[in-house]
Amino acid sequence: MSKGSNTPVPSTALRVELGWRSGPGVPDADASALLLVAGKVRSDGDFVFYNQPAHTSGAVRHEGKRTAGGRVTDTLLADLPRVEDAVERIVLAASSDGGTFGQVPELYIQVTDAATGQVVARFDNPGATVETAFVLGELYRRQGGWKFRAVGQGYGSGLEGLATDFGITVDEPQHAAPPAAQPPAAVPPRPAAAPAATPPAPPAQPVRLSKVTLTKAAPSVSLAKQGGTSGAMRVNLNWQMRKQSPGWGGRWGGRGDVDLDLCALYELTDGRKGVVQALGNAFGSLHRPPYIHLDGDDRTGAAAGGENLTINLDHKNDFRRVLVFVTIYEGATSFADLHATVTLQPQHGAPIEFSLDECTVASPVCALALITNTGGDLIVQREARYLVPDRGTSPQRTMDRAYGWGMNWTPGRK
Repeated sequence: MSKGSNTPVPSTALRVELGWRSGPGVPDADASALLLVAGKVRSDGDFVFYNQPAHTSGAVRHEGKRTAGGRVTDTLLADLPRVEDAVERIVLAASSDGGTFGQVPELYIQVTDAATGQVVARFDNPGATVETAFVLGELYRRQGGWKFRAVGQGYGSGLEGLATDFGITVDEPQHAAPPAAQPPAAVPPRPAAAPAATPPAPPAQPVRLSKVTLTKAAPSVSLAKQGGTSGAMRVNLNWQMRKQSPGWGGRWGGRGDVDLDLCALYELTDGRKGVVQALGNAFGSLHRPPYIHLDGDDRTGAAAGGENLTINLDHKNDFRRVLVFVTIYEGATSFADLHATVTLQPQHGAPIEFSLDECTVASPVCALALITNTGGDLIVQREARYLVPDRGTSPQRTMDRAYGWGMNWTPGRK
């Protein structure tokens, strides 16, 4: 498609893919979507991006990134039948991290039917130069159906400029002037009976745009330096499974779904050790030891939220170390051809994210992140380490041996 052109799209669930070619010096990029009524968002909840990955209606969600064959893609899902009637347009945008879009080669946006994989629209080379945010396209209603328009409008003010242009309130430091001196006020007589005052509603929380991306070159971060010293921290694993080509010997199961389990080995400062996992219903607890809770068991990867662990940072001093890892329970024998994104979202502080490297070994278990108590501060270390168990050794025992946990293991079932 050329800039400004439009085409009808089916009124179904659509997968929107932002893609580019990776390489040295190429900035990272992030896809986002804004649901508009009369050209503006109704509230900050109409902004879907890496820090707010799902709209409350469930109609739009951020599915995350994957890297394969020298290319990077970041994907959104727009389930058009679930879009509220008031929403007229869905703006499909991107922001760059560490450079401008002129440094991002072979940039494109592609829309496919989520059910069939058929490409219904594609816009290549939108003409970016010095912009740090870009509206690549939009989905909009027309005569009872939906269309896609190739837009190609850039912003030099980054994601913040793009977001505020559509009515988003952005969290940024405020430098308030000192209050002016006030003359003393006379004390009024106390009334005989005063009605109880209704407390004002708390102000809406602005959207936080900051994030931390862990890489091989910069694999660790301090939670304290990011403001993540208290509250709950959600650890999310979200994955996509690409259809397997015949060359890998049928590593995937025949039913088409792969069941991954997010797990955590923990060691507390009092010496207690254990595991939080769906296997054996060892879901943990948030408000008593081990202060880690597995929220659920997503057996297909199709759920909007993926798999989630929650860690209670109010008890950070009780942790010696926590190893977050993932195993394949069924549906596959290796992580090959599976693309996953890990996000650690503290209640207070910037989110921390990273993608898993491509798996090139027959590995059914992967260490994701190691969280270590260092002088009262929790340090998050990106692991992204695939392990291959010895014959007859479980993935959990393999992870234990690799990181020296020293636990005894017995067979378990869901």
